Amino acid sequence: MATVPHSTDRGQPSKRGGRMSEDAVVEEVPVWLQVNGRPVVTWMCTPDLLEELAIGWLHGEGYIDTLEQVHLRPCATDLGFWAEVPEQRVAAVQAEGRKPVLASGCGAVSTFLADPATVEAQPIRGTPPALDELRAFFKALFARGERYKDTGGIHAAALVDREATTDPLIAHAEDIGRHNAVDKVLGAALLGGRPVQGMGLLVTGRISAELAFKAARAGLAFVATPSVPSTLAVEIARRSGMVLIGRAVSGHPQHHGAVEPSAP
Repeated sequence: MATVPHSTDRGQPSKRGGRMSEDAVVEEVPVWLQVNGRPVVTWMCTPDLLEELAIGWLHGEGYIDTLEQVHLRPCATDLGFWAEVPEQRVAAVQAEGRKPVLASGCGAVSTFLADPATVEAQPIRGTPPALDELRAFFKALFARGERYKDTGGIHAAALVDREATTDPLIAHAEDIGRHNAVDKVLGAALLGGRPVQGMGLLVTGRISAELAFKAARAGLAFVATPSVPSTLAVEIARRSGMVLIGRAVSGHPQHHGAVEPSAP
């Protein structure tokens, strides 16, 4: 795989007295993906876990359900990938009629968003964790955030297996984009052969519609954030049987989406 070009910056800033230095920066590079010879996306992202990013994105967008459905080749001279998937999967994605929009929080970067009404109605996928359990999950997430400790300017995501006997966080990623971080952890699970249906997802940023679509397609039971979900994300969660938890580390978490009447 191609390496990241040498930067003219002074390198990773040192911390002063346990605090981030004033000249802290976050890495951001373009990485492209072609599917069956056609350009489909260029990410502005943090340049690590790039194979995981590509696989997770392909899954989240509906191009693949399993790892066996894709042949992914990295470009040797540039930061990019060629993916080969069944042509019928490409046709199915195109048939969804997604509209190009400016994604929330992404400036002038466009994405293709499906209509929430196309989400298949599903029963509730599971009971969300209680407050103490949520706080423990996020404490573990923040403890792994090396880039956040260095810069304070990056998002993180992790998958949560509540049935795990040791560490419940089975995948973790940091990225300048919150959607990229989610794609990376889902891609890591696929590459590791680990089913994610019924698991939870921790994110450090707002739960937007496009992020909720990715989680719903993966069969996740809940998505939790210290921030809040959007109204479209709540509608997607309600239809798909997923629970969204906003203000997850506060004293009063907010449950949205597929919530039983007795839920807080």
